[in-house]
Amino acid sequence: MVIYMIKIRDLTFPVDYTEEDLLRRSARVLRLSPASLGEVRLLRQSVDARKKNNVHYICTVGVEAADEEKVLARQHSPNVSVWTPEPYIFPAVRRSSPLRPVVVGMGPAGLFSALFLARNGIPVILLERGRPVEERTADVEAFWSGGPLNERSNVQFGEGGAGTFSDGKLNTGTHDKRITAVLEEFVRHGAPEDILWQQKPHVGTDLLRTVVRSIRQELIDLGCDVRFGHQLSGLELRNGALQALRVSAPEGDYRLDCDALILSPGHSARDTFRMLFDAGVPMEAKPFAIGCRIEHEQALISQAQYGPVWEKLPPADYKLSCHLPSGRSAFTFCVCPGGQVVAAASEQGEVVTNGMSLRARDGKNINGGFLVGVSPSDFGPGALDGIAFQERWEHAAFSAGGHSYRAPAQTVGDFLSRRSSTGRGSVFPTYRPGVVPGSIDACLPDSASETLRSALPLFDRKLHGFADAGAVLTGVETRSSSPVRILRDRTFQSPVRGIYPCGEGAGYAGGITSAAVDGIRVAEALAGA
Repeated sequence: MVIYMIKIRDLTFPVDYTEEDLLRRSARVLRLSPASLGEVRLLRQSVDARKKNNVHYICTVGVEAADEEKVLARQHSPNVSVWTPEPYIFPAVRRSSPLRPVVVGMGPAGLFSALFLARNGIPVILLERGRPVEERTADVEAFWSGGPLNERSNVQFGEGGAGTFSDGKLNTGTHDKRITAVLEEFVRHGAPEDILWQQKPHVGTDLLRTVVRSIRQELIDLGCDVRFGHQLSGLELRNGALQALRVSAPEGDYRLDCDALILSPGHSARDTFRMLFDAGVPMEAKPFAIGCRIEHEQALISQAQYGPVWEKLPPADYKLSCHLPSGRSAFTFCVCPGGQVVAAASEQGEVVTNGMSLRARDGKNINGGFLVGVSPSDFGPGALDGIAFQERWEHAAFSAGGHSYRAPAQTVGDFLSRRSSTGRGSVFPTYRPGVVPGSIDACLPDSASETLRSALPLFDRKLHGFADAGAVLTGVETRSSSPVRILRDRTFQSPVRGIYPCGEGAGYAGGITSAAVDGIRVAEALAGA
């Protein structure tokens, strides 16, 4: 039996522990001298802050030692075991079509489906309506500085997808063997190695852009045809199967023969959803959420979470939820420690907010989505009714912000007292191009506003300071997930054969990592068809 490493779980360390501490504790558990150990590798690290007078790290490590079998034979602790990594293996390729698969959308789902296909001998054509991430970053910065909105290149559209302008969080609530493969690919392309062992791995938007560029270059090196500024505009179907695509491009529209389309459009591709609906591609409305961004001073939240040792730890985040007697649920989402609230509109005349932070997370504020779940019972049963619901409240936020892409903002104290804000509170809003003091009620359904009001004191009991009167609410947030689901079966295909709906926009993921995993799963299905 080949043993790769000995795994030791649930080692506790003070918040200022060192690599030497890791080595010595591992040796003591195994009853060996530190000098006899080989590599000691962190496999998992999390913060235990349940008792504020005893905040510490809990670690799992992998240890190399001479004669591991003998060492393990004398262990009696359930926390000591064998660790044998199982590398991800792409299944056998059976696809024989002479046509290249086409991938629409270069977010995580599209990038990872393309990458794993190309590595296994199936180079693809990638269509991305937006621009390369370098040019996209310049377009976004210009918009945030008060310039015009580029509807093809913004926080939602362009290379890397919406996650490129986010916190770059890679944690996921799903459990899949492909998650490790995704994280290893991020590291291979420039992400820090700590994402492999942090409980809540995070890259940061600045490093994520570098990762995206590196993946693009590998795709090109593998023979993929990457086409920026090319948007899927129509489908040609025959006998319930895909025959060709219609594509809009700067050089003019064209037809592209295609029998396998990985459709990963992102959750804001409303024109694409409408085109697919008109073409007869089955889809349905799905639940999503609506609310705002809530912004606090980072020090307040870190102290509340970690107590006296807060300055020795990375900036704290939070995750809160409640279910109210009304039947409504409120929750926090996409929390960005040390980050900023960003203008995330993709269409003219609409205000949308999101959160973003850099790798360092060293900003003064922390922000998070403060959201209420909504479903077809709120906006209608039609497949596209959720989109119309989003648009209604985004237009309302644009109006409340003065028709200039500034966002309406209100202090928590004023929101709870039901009075419009006339100035800012103790927290300086980070949203650019700026905010207009007023009432968040103007851009939210009454049911959502009342749910958020009821949730604030409940969340404050769980996290002291959450309902601080000086905290600021900035609206509106509507795009936490896709409002539609493009139906697919066990083969990962739409009832329209040859179309593989994929990722968050298609309704099958909820973040960077889960979208990338879904991209790999769809690539496997296509390659094996």
